[in-house]
Amino acid sequence: MGSIIVTHEKQKLKKKIHEILSNQDFDQKISEVLLLPGRKVVNYLISHLYSKEELIKWRAVTAIGEVVSALAETDLESARVVMRRLIWNLNDESGGIGWGSPEAMGEIIARHDRLGEEYNRILISYINKKGNFLENEVLQQGVIWGIGRVAGIKPQLMEESFSFLIPYINCNDSSLRGLAAWAMAAIDPVKANPNFLHIKNDDSIVRIYINGKLSEFIIKQIANNTHRIANNE
Repeated sequence: MGSIIVTHEKQKLKKKIHEILSNQDFDQKISEVLLLPGRKVVNYLISHLYSKEELIKWRAVTAIGEVVSALAETDLESARVVMRRLIWNLNDESGGIGWGSPEAMGEIIARHDRLGEEYNRILISYINKKGNFLENEVLQQGVIWGIGRVAGIKPQLMEESFSFLIPYINCNDSSLRGLAAWAMAAIDPVKANPNFLHIKNDDSIVRIYINGKLSEFIIKQIANNTHRIANNE
């Protein structure tokens, strides 16, 4: 009987989380996530990082940032366990791919000062070819988004990533080019501008999750408006 009750409670919690993530009023509903048991909620939120629905995946990223930063205020070690789990997901030995893990790391680092100071260099290392470089381009997009997300609030934590981002604005993948330009502009718009000469006429479109919404930018808009893009305007 006990196992049946536990299973029922798990299903109830899982359903509640999905309802919050898929709700049209997510901005208002997200506060309800913090009313749920943090360590249990994280497991279900991480599973939504693999969602085929793009907006659900991004909302899970946002919710993980909310939950883990709140958890860190009362139980820092439990929050570190979550960070280590996200890192493990990106490890070849995990046997998985780690979809969404870099984005979730970036969201947490952006939201919590202590965790940001502890894990900023690990996030950066994923685009450093002498570090923990990730070969998969989709994961690279996630890392660069995470860097840009952090840089929009705490650019000093991402300064070391600047030189690693430069090669991406020369690559063939338009998503990587656009995300790299966005992140570089957030880190240091003045320093970024001279690197953007060859993309100032780039008509490619990049989708970036900003302020809870998926927005489309033409790359040349980013390159020609570094100060506005840096401030997420």
